[in-house]
Amino acid sequence: MPKPLETITIADIARLPRPGMVVPGMLRFTPDSQALTYLFSAEGGLVRSLWRFDIASGERRVIAGPPAGATLEEQLSREEELRRQRLRLRELGVTSYQWAARAPSPVLLVPDGGQLSVAIGDRSLSALPGTEGALDPKLNREGTSVAFVRNSELFVTSTSGGEVTRLTSDAMDGVTNGVAEFIAAEELDRDDGFWWSPDGSRIAFIRADSREIPRYPIVHQGKNVVDIEEHRYPFAGAANAILKLGVIELSTGATTWMDLGADTDFYLPRVAWRPDGTLTCTWLSRDQRTVRLLAFAPDGTSKIVIEEHQEPWINIANDARFLDSGEILWWSERSGFGHLHLYDTDGRLVRQLTSGDWVVTRVVSVHQPSRTVYFEATRESVLDRHLYAISLDGGEIRQLTSGAGWHSTTLSGDARYFVDHFSNTGHAPRVTLRETATSAEIATIFANEGNTADDLGLRIPELVELPAADGLTMLKGAIYGPPDRAPGVKYPVIISVYGGPHAQRVADDWSLTVDLRSQYLAQQGFVVFRLDNRGSANRGLEFEAALALRMGTVEVDDQAAGVRWLDSLGYCDTDRVGMFGWSYGGYMTVMAMLREPDIFKVGVSGAPVADWDGYDTGYTERYMSTPAENPDGYRDGSLLKHAGKLRGKLLLVHGGVDENVHFRHTARLITALTDADRDYDLLIFPEERHMPNNAKGLEYQERKLVQYFEKELRSLPPGG
Repeated sequence: MPKPLETITIADIARLPRPGMVVPGMLRFTPDSQALTYLFSAEGGLVRSLWRFDIASGERRVIAGPPAGATLEEQLSREEELRRQRLRLRELGVTSYQWAARAPSPVLLVPDGGQLSVAIGDRSLSALPGTEGALDPKLNREGTSVAFVRNSELFVTSTSGGEVTRLTSDAMDGVTNGVAEFIAAEELDRDDGFWWSPDGSRIAFIRADSREIPRYPIVHQGKNVVDIEEHRYPFAGAANAILKLGVIELSTGATTWMDLGADTDFYLPRVAWRPDGTLTCTWLSRDQRTVRLLAFAPDGTSKIVIEEHQEPWINIANDARFLDSGEILWWSERSGFGHLHLYDTDGRLVRQLTSGDWVVTRVVSVHQPSRTVYFEATRESVLDRHLYAISLDGGEIRQLTSGAGWHSTTLSGDARYFVDHFSNTGHAPRVTLRETATSAEIATIFANEGNTADDLGLRIPELVELPAADGLTMLKGAIYGPPDRAPGVKYPVIISVYGGPHAQRVADDWSLTVDLRSQYLAQQGFVVFRLDNRGSANRGLEFEAALALRMGTVEVDDQAAGVRWLDSLGYCDTDRVGMFGWSYGGYMTVMAMLREPDIFKVGVSGAPVADWDGYDTGYTERYMSTPAENPDGYRDGSLLKHAGKLRGKLLLVHGGVDENVHFRHTARLITALTDADRDYDLLIFPEERHMPNNAKGLEYQERKLVQYFEKELRSLPPGG
């Protein structure tokens, strides 16, 4: 019998989830470390349930199923729909849950169909009255109360039921309480807008005033009724939300505002409480070159505990940890690579814990009784991730995971166990429970049987290394070649591109192998190539900062160098080269065709940023400064300014209600191309956002993309 994907179809490309990607997610140990809970779809779809695995007995069972109608995304409120876009969340059913960290009896919270459900002790989940429409719920540590946001206001209620108390009352159009503002959620990896104090007596929250940001309308043109959204979208160089950090005393309802300094134009990427009840926040300057860790007294006065200044920007990690001893674990790129540092309670550096030309990508846990930090890093290779441990008192680093590939881990509270979610290009993710001291396997949580490249008939992409355009820097790439290459035959090339900062697309990970679009194109006789150019993530600050103030230049140079390197292989027809990408990759596709028209001759560009003056402050200004401060960079990096250079065949694809990269970008590009008398093709999905979801639309999109390359690229004669 043929293997399932030896002949891939367009329907296969569009189908979600991808083969082998239905894996337990949101893995967490129960507070007593006796069981593991996770989200999983036994049916192999996107609708997930909450499961529990008992470590001692090996028993597994469903403890919360999806609410009725969970497959119907239309039931989501607009607010929840947009929140899911910020989280890049496709899954439905049970999509989140929480355990109370220090409850004397287990307390479990599960959002359930627009209402909250709670289980205390051995009782089953039951709906919590008065929590309809609750967003972003959070338990206090003892599990006695839950706070949540509704209509941009904060509320709190007892997990035993009873009165729901409103904590804030001044939300209005443009003003929110307890909500992560757009820039925080989209660009700073902060999805939260409020935080319980350790003793549960206070709640810190963000008040975001976006009234100085003009309304941006998005019209739903594909509906049978008129529907207009209005967003406060902060464009590069223009106004941002004005943030205040307050603390509500639950016993009195009084709010104390924290002193954040005289400057009102800043970001608050992180807020956290120290174990002693001191509130802290990470303050980031508007230009993203200065970061401060601020600590607040009960009356709101502040002091700077740690301050760093860095050029050309500061990347903010989510890895600070405040220890019971008062010490602070801090991630910093001051050495050029992201590493861990230990400070004392007053912000004096005690020691640097890790060092080298590699990056700590995530702090997994700090086990304070043994003074051990567990972290993931690129120490072996940027293509891999492994779990490591090191003492807070310094010493040798110990590697806990083995096997080349991508390990994503979760540690139990007592540090006795860890879960290893492991894949590589040869096999789909497997989830095992392991003993931390020895790394020995205790149990298989999910074997993912039948999902190897060989089982599915998929070819493993070839991981390669090649020089960048500067001739010095080495880049990582992946090649998907036709399965039956004929001697002496040269095959047209398609570049799969992203190219922007804060992303890595080449790794020894199953997601590369199960890129069915690339696999399909290879089966059709194309060579597909993806390359992490300079500017991409996890290679150190110098590597990423190569594009500083000049986006759309060095990335294109490296992609062009990649094509020249492919030519040296002998089987790539580099006179017939196409490119496709989405978002930054859509921008890269067009820019590559404009700056290197002799190389890149056919492109499919999804949701491209046409001009950086039309993208948001947090992202754009980090890499490009403002339009007023960097006019040359904005001009050179604009697709609009170069539109007249288009010579190849270009298909533009965009969602009509994209609230991230607005359809306005493609509209402006169309205008510029028309003014320059340049031909283009257009594919619009009126009711899709930045992350397309409609199954029929996805299949249609994939079919059009393939047809475009078949028609426009394959038909080019050798020599272009």
